[in-house]
Amino acid sequence: MLELYEGPVPVEEILVRWYKEEASSNYGAYIPFIGTIREEDEISGLSFDIYEPILESWFNAWQEKAKVAGAVLKMAHSKGDVPLHTSSYVAAVFSPKRKVALKMINDFVEDFKASAPIWKYDLKDGKRLYARDRSTPISGSGLLGE
Repeated sequence: MLELYEGPVPVEEILVRWYKEEASSNYGAYIPFIGTIREEDEISGLSFDIYEPILESWFNAWQEKAKVAGAVLKMAHSKGDVPLHTSSYVAAVFSPKRKVALKMINDFVEDFKASAPIWKYDLKDGKRLYARDRSTPISGSGLLGE
């Protein structure tokens, strides 16, 4: 399940809903990851652009990995502006065994940072500035990785 939101991700609503959706699925582990916008470099927040067709394809490949492992993977991410101290990213793995869920959430978050077609901008002094020094170019993306 992939969910996209304009602005901050509603963390509490998502985590409770996901938990309820999987409560009777007999999973022994539910491992969430929450990404929060923190204060740094005098920013007032971050802004995100997403290329949705590639994100969906990338996420679907991860869904298949989860299925093979007997797990379920869910993700929510923000589009547009997200102010400080709110969330732009929530992911969770449900699995019968904790070791599967712990490894998968780690691998998923690391691959997300390296491969997801999401571009990050600093919100600073009323401007939207590409966060080049904190971004990872996507392999094969050409100008999109610049």
